[in-house]
Amino acid sequence: MDETRAAAIKRRNKRVGFGIAGVAAGMVGLSFASVPLYTLFCQVTGYNGTVQTGQAAPGSSGGRSVTVRFDAQTDRSLPWRFQPEQRSMTLPVGEEGLAFYTAANEAGTPVTGIAVYNVTPEKVGRYFHKVACFCFDQQTLEPGQRVDMPVSFWVDPRIAEDPNTSDVTTITLSYTFYRTIEDAQRAGALANAGPHVGRLGAPRTN
Repeated sequence: MDETRAAAIKRRNKRVGFGIAGVAAGMVGLSFASVPLYTLFCQVTGYNGTVQTGQAAPGSSGGRSVTVRFDAQTDRSLPWRFQPEQRSMTLPVGEEGLAFYTAANEAGTPVTGIAVYNVTPEKVGRYFHKVACFCFDQQTLEPGQRVDMPVSFWVDPRIAEDPNTSDVTTITLSYTFYRTIEDAQRAGALANAGPHVGRLGAPRTN
């Protein structure tokens, strides 16, 4: 009787051990998957200002227009002058726009930077499409070098049909340049950044 009971307890403990190990493995797997799953969620829903990328503009239907403002910031550790060539642009929803930013290296040595972006208000992220841009591509500028960086984009006409965004008349597209993607991550910038799909050619050197 005692031997039978001991064997049953041993089998039960073994099952419990396997169960705990399975839960632990699942938690580890979930921790590794959480970042790409969160990114995918943001891509699909536009959550946290994440924009849509890589889709062609449908063309204007002759209806509503939206003003897009362009903002530029540079991390303190990056000795660049970075700014938009135009402060804003008004275009019909569904029509593709093309804007330029400029960056200049003010250091005496070559410096590499990388840009991340987001849009505000955050609720319009799912309706703002970037066809191509310079974000998430490392850019190395020689001392004194200045380059023009293009970004093409369009606003989905469905923005006017959504009660939450039907009142939006201005969208701000903001870029921030850092030395490394790790610097951007430490600054919390990646939480609002959308994934990059393609780009509109290489920067133009002036």
